[in-house]
Amino acid sequence: MSLSYSLELATPLSVDEVARTLGETARSLRLFDASATPELLVGDGAVTAYGTTTYVTPMTPIPWGDPLVGGRAFSPTVSVSFDLGKDGDIVGQQDDMTRLTAELLARIPGDAVLHFQSEEVWLARLDGELSLSERSELWPPHRLAAVPGPYRRQTVEFSDPE
Repeated sequence: MSLSYSLELATPLSVDEVARTLGETARSLRLFDASATPELLVGDGAVTAYGTTTYVTPMTPIPWGDPLVGGRAFSPTVSVSFDLGKDGDIVGQQDDMTRLTAELLARIPGDAVLHFQSEEVWLARLDGELSLSERSELWPPHRLAAVPGPYRRQTVEFSDPE
C-alpha cells in the first residue's frame, strides 16, 4: 500500500486544464518528461524519478455536505493525487510533492488543500490566504524555501459540516 496525498482544488479550471498545467509545471521542475501528457495524467498517471504516481481526477459533490476546512465550507472540483511509491525515497517524494504543489498554486486559481488521506492538512489556501501546517517535520526549512510568500504557519483541520 502506498502513501496517498491529495491536492484538492476548488477552481474554475476543468480537469483537463489542471492536467495540462500539472504536466507543464512538472516538466519545468524536471519531475516528468514529455511522455506525461494531459491524457496520461487524467488516466493512469505519470511517475516521477522518485516513484510518485501523480494523476488528476474530478471531484463530485458529497451528498451529506462539503467538509469544513479551517471552519469554512470547501467544495473541491478537481483533485491531484500523489501516490508515493513504497520502495522509493519517501522524503524525496514528499519534497517533490511540495515543490510541485507550490508551483501549481501559483498557476491555478481558487481554494486548495494538500492533505494526507483526509487526516492531516499540510497546507490550505482559502480566500487567497495560504496557511502551512505548524508541524516543522512537514515543513523543514528547505521545503519552506520552495513556497513563495506570503503565508502563515497555522494548523488547519478538516471537520464535518454541522
